[in-house]
Amino acid sequence: MLHAEITGWGKCVPPAVLSNEDLATFMDTTDEWITSRTGIRERRVCHCNFSDMAIVSARRALAAADLDPSELDLILLGSLTNDSYCPNTASLIADSLGARNAAAIDINSACTGFLYGLHIGTNLIRTGAHKKVLVIGGEFISHYMNWARRDVAVLFGDACGAVVIEASEEPVGLIAAKIGCEADAKYAIQITNLGSAYSRLSEEILYVGWNFEGQEVFKRAVKSMALACADVLDQAGMTTDDVKLVVPHQANKRILDSLAKRVGIEESRVFVNVHKYGNTSAGTIPVALTEALEEDRIEPGDIILSASFGAGLTWGAGLIRWGERVAPLRQSDADLPPCDQTALEILAPQIERYNEHAKAET
Repeated sequence: MLHAEITGWGKCVPPAVLSNEDLATFMDTTDEWITSRTGIRERRVCHCNFSDMAIVSARRALAAADLDPSELDLILLGSLTNDSYCPNTASLIADSLGARNAAAIDINSACTGFLYGLHIGTNLIRTGAHKKVLVIGGEFISHYMNWARRDVAVLFGDACGAVVIEASEEPVGLIAAKIGCEADAKYAIQITNLGSAYSRLSEEILYVGWNFEGQEVFKRAVKSMALACADVLDQAGMTTDDVKLVVPHQANKRILDSLAKRVGIEESRVFVNVHKYGNTSAGTIPVALTEALEEDRIEPGDIILSASFGAGLTWGAGLIRWGERVAPLRQSDADLPPCDQTALEILAPQIERYNEHAKAET
């Protein structure tokens, strides 16, 4: 039976840091208010295109696997803030990488985009349809924020991560997965004015509306992720004692703590970086996985449990058995274009626009 080993990994986080103190300069909030409710202290703001982050993380993952882009036969991109919808952004990435032999697919399941992609790519390798797959997850979401609403704006940031999975006869990689969707709660996280169901006017949209029902999201997220975690452990005939590290979606610290408690895993075995980046949606898991490897938190043969939830409300969990290699075969010098602005300077036009819109509504 074929399996899909993770052979390469990489991340890209923009250099511009937006701290809680920065937010307090234009929003009615404080560092204590944000940190006590979310665990987030800062987040990153991208100064270029989303695809630039995706390409950098992809090149780093390919280098770690020592794989030429032409060897890829599939690229799966999890994101809801793509460069464009026609053509799909995965094709833009394929062209930039030189992945001439790869099919290219965008996956929009919000924060679960990477985990969904890993599940799809793994099963396509298992069937023999594909052999070398690049799975990317990331977000450019700070540029879609309503900066007049602290309940949403303080949560999110920009980042991207990627992994390479390759066909292997060893029982490694994603060994069990469970994905699903609580569609009856689809409006709990919602951008309210983008898409064909809303305005069909050609005028430029200058205001992105959000609906975010925090309590409903919290309740559904913890329950669905915990049930999915139990399911994948049962599939593999394992218990939480077998799990070396949990690498979950980094939504906020309260959700991470509640998930660990419900699953029955002590916090010391849960990887957390939400304090540095905030919620980067589809980017959280691949970025966290890369950092866990960089920090020597993963060893050969380790069992890693991952879980995520997102708008839809989509959810999922995966159980990964790590292979023998925990160090990159090569390093890539790929990087983002230089940034000569602070995060506040990058966002200044948007912040002003949203504050003016909020004033007009009152």
